[in-house]
Order: sequence, then C-alpha cells, then structure tokens
Amino acid sequence: MGLLIGMDEAGYGPNLGPLVVTATVWEVPGSPREFDLWAAMADVASQAPTKEPLRLQIADSKQVYSPGKGLAALEKSVLSALRLLGHSPKTLAELSEDLKSEISSAATDQIPPWQIGRDLPLPNEIDTSLIGDIATKWLDCCRRANVTLRAIRSEIVSPERFNSLVRECDNKALALSRISLNLLRSVWNPDDDLPTLVICDKHGGRNRYDDLLAEVLDDRMVFAVGESRERSVYRVGSTELRFQMKAEANFPVALASLVCKYVRELSMQVFNQFWAEHVPGLKPTAGYPVDAARFGMDIAEAQQRLGITDDVLWRER
Repeated sequence: MGLLIGMDEAGYGPNLGPLVVTATVWEVPGSPREFDLWAAMADVASQAPTKEPLRLQIADSKQVYSPGKGLAALEKSVLSALRLLGHSPKTLAELSEDLKSEISSAATDQIPPWQIGRDLPLPNEIDTSLIGDIATKWLDCCRRANVTLRAIRSEIVSPERFNSLVRECDNKALALSRISLNLLRSVWNPDDDLPTLVICDKHGGRNRYDDLLAEVLDDRMVFAVGESRERSVYRVGSTELRFQMKAEANFPVALASLVCKYVRELSMQVFNQFWAEHVPGLKPTAGYPVDAARFGMDIAEAQQRLGITDDVLWRER
C-alpha cells in the first residue's frame, strides 16, 4: 500500500480574486510509482470529454472548463469526489469549510467585503441526485481497485494575504511555493514509512526546490534525484516528490486542478455579484490583468465610497 498525492493551483496569474491551491490524497495498492490510477478509475472517469451523465472528465481544468461551457463538468467531478469523503456542501461557504486545511484554520486574514453576508447555493448547474449516483458508481470502482480517496484539502488565499506573503518573500513564485509546500505538510507526514509519491505542477518556472523543502521539513534530509526544466525530483525518506511540467496528466493532479478552478470560479461569481450591486451595468471580470485594469477603473468610485483599500482588492503581483 502507498500514497499518491497530487497538487495544483488556480488564480496565480490574475490580479483579482483568490489564489486557490489544492492537494488530493489517494491510498493505492502496491507502489504508488507503479500504480496507474487512470486505469483503476477507467469505469467512471477519463481525460476525454463525455456526454454520459455518470461519467466524469478528469483533466486539466483548462480542458474541462471555459466560460462558454459553464461549470457543469467541473461541478460534477468536484462534488462527486467530495461525496466520496462524506461531504455534501450545499453552499460555497460549506464547500470552503469542507476543503479547509490546518493552515487555513490557523490563518487570521479578514473576510473580504464581497463575502460578508452572501453565499452561493450548490450545486450551481447540475442536479443534486446526479452527484449521488456518480459517487455510488465511483465508490464501487474504488473498492474493486482497492483505492481510497483519503483527503482533498485547499488553501484559498485572499488578495490581502497574498500581498502580505509576496512582500515577505519579495518574490511571487516563492510565495506560491511556500503556500503549496505548507499545504502539502498538512496532508503528508515525511516520517511515515508508507511509500509515497507527490506530484506537483511547477511553480513559476522554478527548477530547484530542495531549499524550500528543507525549510518546511525542519531541515530533514532532502536528496535531489534530478533537476531540469521539465521535471525536478527529490527523495525524503520513503517519499518521492516530483515538480513537473504538465503535471495534470496525472489523475491526482488533474482532480486538484478541477477543485481549484471550481472554487475560484464560484468565488468570482460572488465577487462580481457584489460589485454589480454597487455599479449598475458593470461588466463582470475573470480578474486577469488587462480586464482587471478595466474593472478597477469601472469600480473606482464605488471602491472609494465603500472604503475598500487596494490591498484588500488588488493582488500587486
């Protein structure tokens, strides 16, 4: 038996809205480096789009979601996965609570003004009964393959907290790496003898991670197996850690990607609803730099009237 852990993020590039980082943790039979989770889950999921109601597309969120497609495919996968863990969130607030990690619980950042007193009902676009049917099929698939989804944990970082971390690190990519590795530590014990494979998407083009790993591992021994533009590999005890390009080709990372995107898109719905109430006729934004600048100008008067500072609203980098 071993563990497969996949990690990804959404919202690293935008100026508006949260950065979301997620880890999914799977218990698998045998060596995690040799186990094919795609093959084990073939009866319920694949990377290809599907119109079958009880099948899931688990892939890079950019393949699964676009504004034109809507949230249905994302929602189906994310809420079905959470049902495997016994979670049935009925609102965005409940979803955020179900995903909360230990570091999220310890964070002291203020609730953004656009989240105070408002929420979104879930599911957003699909029927609740469909989630139960998919989860039942998925659970049967897991039992046949002797696979268990152990955890899904997310770190939802507000612009204000992200700004603070970037100032502390003086580097945006370093801030992302520290957020990600601290989240990893909340779901992974480096002293566990259980064979473990951790797969993460690369962080801002970084090739070296040994110093960052040592930082969050209290100076435990970190052995560099290889470092390159495509993939950087390390060993810590019985764990292998891979930081690689196109990591979403791996099932646990792909699911993490979907969770991140789902949470961020729902968060942006709440954000846009708040500002539309204060600026009639306002065009919504996804938060990416060019359109974020337009949005910032459109809400400038309302922002000043509401007393919302740039630090709370706007990610500096």
